[in-house]
Amino acid sequence: MYAQHRQAYVYEVLEEMRVGNLDAAGVAAAAAARAADAKPDAYANEPTRWSGFAVRSAKPFNAEPPPGVLVRTYHTPNEAFYVRNHLPVPAVATADGADYRLSIRVPGGVAGAPRGGVSPTDAACVHTLSLADVQALPAVTLTAAVQCAGNRRTEMSGHRAVKGGAWDACAISNAAWTGARLTDVLASLGVPDVGALAAAGVRHVVFEGADADAEGGVYGASIPLDVLAAGDVLLAWGMNGEPLPADHGAPLRVVAPGIVGARNVKWVTSVALSDEESHSHWQRRDYKGFCPSVCLEDADYDSAPSIQELPITSAVGEVAVSADGRSVTARGYAYAGGGRPVVRVDVSADGGKTWAAADLAGADGQVPAAVCGARYRDYGWTLWSATLPLPAPGRGEVVVKAVDSSYNVQPEGLAGVWNVRGVLNNAWHRVPVGGEGEAKE
Repeated sequence: MYAQHRQAYVYEVLEEMRVGNLDAAGVAAAAAARAADAKPDAYANEPTRWSGFAVRSAKPFNAEPPPGVLVRTYHTPNEAFYVRNHLPVPAVATADGADYRLSIRVPGGVAGAPRGGVSPTDAACVHTLSLADVQALPAVTLTAAVQCAGNRRTEMSGHRAVKGGAWDACAISNAAWTGARLTDVLASLGVPDVGALAAAGVRHVVFEGADADAEGGVYGASIPLDVLAAGDVLLAWGMNGEPLPADHGAPLRVVAPGIVGARNVKWVTSVALSDEESHSHWQRRDYKGFCPSVCLEDADYDSAPSIQELPITSAVGEVAVSADGRSVTARGYAYAGGGRPVVRVDVSADGGKTWAAADLAGADGQVPAAVCGARYRDYGWTLWSATLPLPAPGRGEVVVKAVDSSYNVQPEGLAGVWNVRGVLNNAWHRVPVGGEGEAKE
């Protein structure tokens, strides 16, 4: 079992399979034997973390910042950026990067000359790059939000029980990432452009990380080839002007802007161009949505597509009631996957009876270009604020919903978006108002 599986509902399923109990003396003897043959602590490389996190899991480490902290700055401070680790932090995260190597596997017939002394086979060509090789390419900095598919799962589980770890509304953060475009990395190896790769049968870009379980199985994920066409997928070594922190993929990670966090593989060690998506558990048997009527036992993972772009969403981060109790000022974030800009955020203080358009702010507090009529890709989130009259002195309910550039809008209720895995919750976000303070789920 993975550490995150040590939850009540998992034990309930296992209990149905119990065939008996082990002899206590035998268990003690086995435990002593295991202790004598103990392996090194898999979690020995865990870094020191910010004390302000709300920790959702200690091993592997998963945590989110308080909502009021999250929405105070456009770029989330590195120490407050939410952490989603599926496995222990690998040793490479705390090393100096000198021994780091990245392998890039390209199908035969479209590969350039191999690097690092690795010879191509009839089926594929494998290139080996050092961190210095990647950093020698033109550096690009772009801002992108990263969001967990399970963001706001706790809220969804309040409607009906779901299977998955708890997250409030802060399993999302926004950063300026610095790295080399993956298309530039491939071009430096003589790999043709995306069109030629597609013509050669490539359909997916598969990533693997250095993080591994006790049996040596590594974290993996993939993105469709067409995501590369925009030229914005990075192999990143920097975050908000600093080297990547250990929890966020040092020394090199994938940043696939506009794509769910699960595909932004940290501590990346392998890139492969393939005709099929990753065979990883997290690609084939997790991070998929289902019909509200489907239970866990009936979930057909083979027919459900893997989550890639996330739907339009928004959340309240902080509310403050005026001194006279007549109005409330609310602030929060809005985000849409796929680079679709947020064009409007609607806010209500009376539970959704009346609405007002919020003030929007992008980088450096500027109005997002999409609101000004420009068509462009916006991978970052949008911060919003609004001051509204309360329906009763000091009392009300702040509700928020956002609209993206394709006029996708958030659904009102949880019933229609509920699914047994507790992912993709983008229903209206609601926060009761009873005084001044941060939003609470």
